[in-house]
Amino acid sequence: MKKVLIIGATSAIAHSCARLWAKEGAEFFLVARNNEKLAANAADLSALGATAVSTFTMDAVDRGRHHAMLQQCVEALSQIDILLVAHGTLPDQQRCEHDVSHALQEFENNCTSVIALLTLLAGQFEKQRCGTMAVISSVAGDRGRQSNYLYGSAKAAVSAFCEGLRARMFKQGVHVMTIKPGFVDTPMTQGLDLPKALLKTPEFVAATIVTGIEKRRNTLYTPAIWAVIMLIIRSIPGPVFKRLSL
Repeated sequence: MKKVLIIGATSAIAHSCARLWAKEGAEFFLVARNNEKLAANAADLSALGATAVSTFTMDAVDRGRHHAMLQQCVEALSQIDILLVAHGTLPDQQRCEHDVSHALQEFENNCTSVIALLTLLAGQFEKQRCGTMAVISSVAGDRGRQSNYLYGSAKAAVSAFCEGLRARMFKQGVHVMTIKPGFVDTPMTQGLDLPKALLKTPEFVAATIVTGIEKRRNTLYTPAIWAVIMLIIRSIPGPVFKRLSL
């Protein structure tokens, strides 16, 4: 029976992953800031077959709550087999360019809060000497693009942090997987003009994440075509790239 901690548990991708694990009888500790939605998701997982579901209401940027969250999680689960870090926001790039406070808040939402949580949770996994830490980053972190470089820079930092953490935790018997989704049809992307051919459902992405964890993938592009797309984008010479409106 898997014991799963999900931070950002009300996100569409995270809940789709949880539903797959619930059908296998997993036990959950769900963390999110929306208590009403958290309760609804917990009930859904119980109905699908989850052995037990505990919840903890917390905004991930509230570092003062991190230790209490981990303590309650360990009390509920005893051990964490799978950690999925899935919280984040999609910033308004134009506002970030003119509002320093907003830019820094969005960087906190998408980067420093993730690093703070992973640093704390790594200690628990070191004690266990087993388990998987899976972190949702983004293809946006592979190269800074004009249209979303605040978000991209936050995700780039998360991806680099996870790469170093992976090397550290490997020696402790713990696996770290970096997840890099492309365009996903979620509430966070509503209203954006995204190419339909590349737009995937949360359920599709969740299935690849669950499989990726089972196969102990280091970096998971989902869908896989994004590995090719980002290879091409990274290969564009700087003098050309800065002239593009990507």
